[in-house]
Amino acid sequence: MSVKWEKTGKTTGELTFDISKDEIKSGLDRAFRRVKKNLRVPGFRKGHVSRVIFDQYYGEEALYEDALNLVLPKAYSDAVKEAGIKAVGQPKIEPVSMNKGEDWTMKATVSIEPEVELGDYKGVEVPKQNTRVYAKDIDAELEKRREQNAELVLKKGKAEKGDTVTIDYKGTIDGEAFDGGSADNYSLELGSGTFIPGFEDQLIGHEAGDDVDVVVTFPEDYGAKDLAGKEAHFATKLHEVKEKHLPELDDEFAKDVDDSVETLDELKEAIKKNLKSQKEAASKDAIEQAAIEGAVKNAKIDEIPDAMIQEDVDTQLNQYLGNMQRQGIDPQTYYKLTNTNEQQLRAQFAQDAAERVKTNLVLEAIAAAENLEATKDEIDKEIKDLASEYNMDEKVVRNTLSDDMLTHDITVRKAMDLVTDNAKQVAKSKLKEEKDDKKSDK
Repeated sequence: MSVKWEKTGKTTGELTFDISKDEIKSGLDRAFRRVKKNLRVPGFRKGHVSRVIFDQYYGEEALYEDALNLVLPKAYSDAVKEAGIKAVGQPKIEPVSMNKGEDWTMKATVSIEPEVELGDYKGVEVPKQNTRVYAKDIDAELEKRREQNAELVLKKGKAEKGDTVTIDYKGTIDGEAFDGGSADNYSLELGSGTFIPGFEDQLIGHEAGDDVDVVVTFPEDYGAKDLAGKEAHFATKLHEVKEKHLPELDDEFAKDVDDSVETLDELKEAIKKNLKSQKEAASKDAIEQAAIEGAVKNAKIDEIPDAMIQEDVDTQLNQYLGNMQRQGIDPQTYYKLTNTNEQQLRAQFAQDAAERVKTNLVLEAIAAAENLEATKDEIDKEIKDLASEYNMDEKVVRNTLSDDMLTHDITVRKAMDLVTDNAKQVAKSKLKEEKDDKKSDK
């Protein structure tokens, strides 16, 4: 195959390549087999015309367009591989020559991945993380569990913040009832922020048996646009007021909330261990994010083709809607529930698309610089893990994802681990000093 690549810009170029006579012949034969099924020629039964008669009657050139469509994808893919470029998006391909009995020559206008000049990616300085668990952290978790196991007891007297009231309410706007504005025997914790701002506050100070006219204004950004910004009156009846009775912090409480412990001290130790694991996981995530952001910031990248941005948006959109569908929510239902559309969701993903593309390019460049590879065992494990995560058969996963895709994901993760493992934790105060010094040097 004759291939010529010529850059016309930082991320654009022209790829000229030939399609051999053998490939053309194969394409013409396949194209003829497709059209002959419905072909009618005088003197022949439908679908029984020979190739010789077809060429005499219509001319071989009548098959060129269909044949080109059949052979072009592979020919273009082979040309890209031979040229050693990383093409992105859909190329614009035009024929240079399609003469009978000769190789066909094509010219493709192609967008390519931008070049990446790596900066420092080992020893990137990141804010020092504190994974120590303090006594106040354990106390806060104990209080949270007490709240979760609190008993609601009927209360005589006025409702206070933190109490739970049982109410009937009927809402109207300009004297007219509206959808979702009424309920009976509704249980509401005052101060929870469950209802429209101002609603719960107006019930504080009242007691069981009271009738309260609650007046509130729906927020301007309220989900139901027909209610947004409007004043509403809620005729509200208080049936019950209940207050929380928190359990005592003792061994019995410990056994009630965690059947693996026998004493309060053991519960505190279990909480400490769990909080330590959470902090270490959060620390690892924070270091990884900061280290990768630093490696990307230190790299130099040419302008990113729009095709790569759109491809990233498409990927994010498909993954997001795919996750929704696995939860039983199809795209149209999702758009209806969220009062959005595909265009708005695309715009949302487009906001960070350039940064995601840059990050991926830098990680790919690091993987290449470090000769990171994916072993067969790692690919097999990736398939097994994905099958388990999405409850799919391993064969289906293997048929869906190519080894190239799996290898890419594994090597990128290895690059992320390399950058993270080599990051240097520095006190935040020192990082601030360095940042201020750089500003003053400018």
